[in-house]
Amino acid sequence: MTFPVSDHYDGTHFFNPEGARRKVRRFSVLRWATRREGRAKWPDRVENTAYPPPAGDVAEGTLALTFIGHSSFLLRLAGLTLLTDPVFSERCSPVSFAGPKRVRPPGQPLAALPKPDAILLSHNHYDHCDIPGLRALRARFGPIPVFAPLGNRAFLEGKGLGPVTELDWWQAAAFRDTRITLTPARHFAARSLRDRNLTLWGGFVVDHRGAKLYVAGDTGYTGYFRAIRERLGAPDFGLLPIGAYEPRWFMGNVHMNPADAVRAFDELGLRQAVGKHFGTFQLTDEAIDAPLHDLAAARIAAGIEPARFTTLDFGETRVFDLRRGNYPPPLATDVDL
Repeated sequence: MTFPVSDHYDGTHFFNPEGARRKVRRFSVLRWATRREGRAKWPDRVENTAYPPPAGDVAEGTLALTFIGHSSFLLRLAGLTLLTDPVFSERCSPVSFAGPKRVRPPGQPLAALPKPDAILLSHNHYDHCDIPGLRALRARFGPIPVFAPLGNRAFLEGKGLGPVTELDWWQAAAFRDTRITLTPARHFAARSLRDRNLTLWGGFVVDHRGAKLYVAGDTGYTGYFRAIRERLGAPDFGLLPIGAYEPRWFMGNVHMNPADAVRAFDELGLRQAVGKHFGTFQLTDEAIDAPLHDLAAARIAAGIEPARFTTLDFGETRVFDLRRGNYPPPLATDVDL
């Protein structure tokens, strides 16, 4: 399948227009992948605190946000429920017997969730595009509309999922009384050794009844954050990745560290943000709690109040006021140095 040639598609493959921040040699990657020198040891299993399932009406102008794990969140707004990159499988891998395994179970089981009106799928990596989990959602709730970057519709609908709306960067779709725009990101796509960058990746801006939410996909730090603010306006709220960032010589091209995320917070003009993409699967070298400590240090360095850029505990639901900028106080689960 081909798409119109653009500044990020050459007729056969998608690419990052900004280029690589640092050239990475295949030998270095192979050595890192096989030796894992300097890799922190994660616990084999961490049990979650029990939280009530997400329920109840959501007031106009507020967001009830539930952290399921990694990049999976349930977003409930007045009249709209969205699920982002839902992953419920035990491993994020093409096989069930090998590959990165969960350290924490999903913070809320699929059975505890209300029916999503739509799913936002940022790209096709296994830790974001979980086909067994998506099929389980369909089995429970019936067909759920999926919004995804270019190239993903045929694959997803071939798995019996969808209906799927494909979007290019900066392209928007109307969904009920909501506008969903796919935004650029610095990342890549692949599910095998033979399909690298045949599909697109990205994040989303959700404009719902005057409230604007930014849901980042996986991304390295990018100049597109400023472009998103300039073209679509400063979001009221954002979900920003803060984990899977070491070693920087390799991960810096495609994953932000907390200092990068704080810089993105500023350049997007966010009033409030929650961190994601941490503490679930060990994909890289940093310790399981490093993203929380590094985010706290980056907030201090930038002079950002903890409540403005925080994290949720696994399974926790927290309500954010999108209208008045009333930031909820940090909880005991927040790390503040």
